[in-house]
Amino acid sequence: MNAPHLPKVAGIDSTVPPPAHTAPPDTAASCAQAAPGALIQDRLAGWVSDLTTLHELTERLSRTTTLDGALDELLSAGAALVGARRGLAVLEPADGRGPDTTVGFGLARADLGHLETVPRGATSFGRLLDATAADTPAPAAATGATTPAPRPPVTEIVQPDLFADDTLDPRHREVAVRLGYAASYALPLVTDAAGRVGAAVWLYDEPAEPAERRRHLIGLYAQHATEHLARLVELDRARTTEATLREELLPPRLPRVAGVQLAARHHTGPRGGGDWFDALPLPEAALGLAVGSVTGSGPSAVAAMGRLRASLRAYAVMEGEDPVAVLSDLELLLRLTEPARSATALFAYCEPALRKIVLAGAGHSPPLIIGERRTEFVETSLSAPLGMLACWEAPSVEIRPEPGETLLLYTDGLLHRTGEAMDRAFAKLLAAAASVPKAARADPAAVADHVLRTVLPDGLDAADSEEDVALLAARFE
Repeated sequence: MNAPHLPKVAGIDSTVPPPAHTAPPDTAASCAQAAPGALIQDRLAGWVSDLTTLHELTERLSRTTTLDGALDELLSAGAALVGARRGLAVLEPADGRGPDTTVGFGLARADLGHLETVPRGATSFGRLLDATAADTPAPAAATGATTPAPRPPVTEIVQPDLFADDTLDPRHREVAVRLGYAASYALPLVTDAAGRVGAAVWLYDEPAEPAERRRHLIGLYAQHATEHLARLVELDRARTTEATLREELLPPRLPRVAGVQLAARHHTGPRGGGDWFDALPLPEAALGLAVGSVTGSGPSAVAAMGRLRASLRAYAVMEGEDPVAVLSDLELLLRLTEPARSATALFAYCEPALRKIVLAGAGHSPPLIIGERRTEFVETSLSAPLGMLACWEAPSVEIRPEPGETLLLYTDGLLHRTGEAMDRAFAKLLAAAASVPKAARADPAAVADHVLRTVLPDGLDAADSEEDVALLAARFE
């Protein structure tokens, strides 16, 4: 006997009649006539149907990789399981470290705004969040008091008919009328390890409540979903911490130096890497420009990038007029302190008043000069990356940009993200620089943006590469 299934695709109308194996018999006679084996088979078929539904929904949830995606899937699948049409999930970890967010299903942003005007204690999800927070006692050592006896956890809040509830908050009643829902069913999102993660509530258009079987299914699904959400919360925190650290290690703003305009762009790959840029004012109205990259990715590469950039700054202040000496000192430091890591770098000592630039590179791609009468790569000497040889040294080169020309420094990630061979990537970059519109050449930020859009037309985030990209544009007046 085939038992009807719950919807297996979230979003399908889930207001289906209860399956035959849970429906009461029509008459006592029909029950008496049913064979015991048929009843057992019918019940087993219902269990198999429920397990299959849960398996498919949890599989879909497990494939989500972002918090917003997981919350959307939780609400969509939950709506199908409890027979509701709308809902919302509030993410509010108990430790207070965030992220805190509210996601709606079948609710517009304005609808969520109306719900936020209801006092927290008058909403089912607000009561769940407060209850789960109160159920987490402080450590006895910290409070000096004995640990209170644990209270029974709040597992659900059912409001089958909001308008028949005389204790309903007036503002809640007003919002329910405005949004057109008459009942709700809410569950806490709690794990043993992480504690409270948040709460979810589903809204019914008419007075209703899920049957016992539906409650059992959504309870099992919510347990798995909460564990998945807790893992994504920790992953999101790690990514946020790494991104914040990386941004703090880069210059928060570019200096203002007479005779030159500066602009920078920095985009990281999914795992985060060690590409960086820098611009710092130097004595005698000079300016130091630098870009570089360290090997590896993740937090260790970010930390190494910060150390390398800080060291280059110190050497630039002491002997910036000699870029070769700056990079030589940097190579020695890298070889002594981090022998297992290599890096590329390019440093330019600029005198804007004289429109004079002296630069040296260590295994780095040559910069570009972009102007009305020429667009070309600066000819630099071939050199190995820092940390690759026992002693690094390469001659510097001197260039004199004309008024209105822009010096564009970039990291190799810009070339690698094209997914093409290096010779073709260089040709693509040169063509992109040459095609900068005349009106945009007066703005170094517009020059950098045009180059990025042209070299990577599919977008930085869509590029099939985990490489970082850093650009630094300096336009000389």
